[in-house]
Amino acid sequence: MTKNYDTVIIGGGTGGYVTAIKLSQLGHQVAVVEKSSLGGTCLNKGCIPTKSFLKSADVINTMKNADLYGIAPNEPSVEIAKIIERKDEIVNKMQNGIKYLLDKNKVDVYEGTATVLGPSLFSPLAGAVSVSYADEEKESDILVNDFVVIAAGSKPAELPFMPFDGKVILSSDDLMYLEDVPKKIAIVGGGIIGVEFATVLNAFGSDVTIIEASEQILPTEDKDVAQAVKKSLTESGVTIHTGVKLSEEGTAVKDDSVSLQIDGAETLFDKAVVAIGRKANTAELGLQNTKVKLENGIIEVNEFQQTKESHIYAIGDVTSSPQLAHVAIEEGLIAAEHITDNNPLTLNYSNVPRCIYTSPEVASIGHTTEALKAQNTDFKTHKLPLSSIAKAVIEDGGEGFIKLNVSPSGDILGASIVGANATELINQLSLAKFMDASALELSSAVFAHPSVGEIIKEIGLDAEGIAIHV
Repeated sequence: MTKNYDTVIIGGGTGGYVTAIKLSQLGHQVAVVEKSSLGGTCLNKGCIPTKSFLKSADVINTMKNADLYGIAPNEPSVEIAKIIERKDEIVNKMQNGIKYLLDKNKVDVYEGTATVLGPSLFSPLAGAVSVSYADEEKESDILVNDFVVIAAGSKPAELPFMPFDGKVILSSDDLMYLEDVPKKIAIVGGGIIGVEFATVLNAFGSDVTIIEASEQILPTEDKDVAQAVKKSLTESGVTIHTGVKLSEEGTAVKDDSVSLQIDGAETLFDKAVVAIGRKANTAELGLQNTKVKLENGIIEVNEFQQTKESHIYAIGDVTSSPQLAHVAIEEGLIAAEHITDNNPLTLNYSNVPRCIYTSPEVASIGHTTEALKAQNTDFKTHKLPLSSIAKAVIEDGGEGFIKLNVSPSGDILGASIVGANATELINQLSLAKFMDASALELSSAVFAHPSVGEIIKEIGLDAEGIAIHV
């Protein structure tokens, strides 16, 4: 059956459904094609489920260390089935919310697989979308449109000698459905996904080893941040190896275990999680039928998310931008406004916050110290301990720090926070950078007392040479 729309969105993940709603608000008749579950990776297998797990891990750690708060500590019994059940309840609740929002905004949803067609009798331009269904007896739909937005997301990347089997070699997706807690597990990759799952599995009772090829975990983050996370994980019992590149020769996968050669010694694990990054879902979209340009599976776009086919846009993980849900959302809003001739503001990626939900939390924005040095940028670094703030001491003993890199004129070039509520505090610095606030203006704002956020005012004061509490 052939149906007509102003815009068709391929992918109903975080970026896709937000784009659909925005376009509907701007007057477009919109369809979303989603082959799996609304909410995409973020809601179903990424951001939200992992934060549910991390909350459970936080409760476990609080119970174990309750004596820090004047309460007798307790060794909790971890019931993984109930932890999974709670995660599923949260995901289902949020999914229902997305369905409600799409219905409210009169967006049609097709539960099938999208393929972009080339020029045909349906359209003289490439871009009509064919929707096929798992039920082969169901007739395919052809969605004729004026615009297409590709928001197909990504999937976990494999190592060629450690393909996912869902049993011994696991992806981050597989961890969503654990039936039991592994006794001994390797995490290959010490990036954000790796350290977050190390935090979770360690709290659940696993003997966790992180194996990272770079010389530090979190290789794209500030060195001070990476060192703080490494210290925390190590103190909690996680083993960390950096500068280690696994090989096919040093890897032996069996039915119930995997042996890995690390620093010349063989170590046996019950399971291994491969968390080396993610791969864009572009291979089966039919883009060979279009003039859309790809490089290594990544779609090339301009600042308005347009591809080489000006009526086809792409957002999120299928492009070269940071693989973050909030980036996909902003790119989707930019695409929607550009499609409807509303002159959107383009996204300054140095203003995008990055969050890591370890214990303690980590958040950053802008350039790292190492990146600024590599660019020969003139800047000064200011660093304060969170222990100077009473509310941070109350929360977790004041563990962590804030670090601010500023230009000679006081512009905020980058910042990192390690400690209590870091992933919430970073939003204040994100707003400050977006509004082009200086360190002086940070120091001039009024912050509630007592609050962990007072550290932001204090670092602004420190940048001006007039810190009060240090």
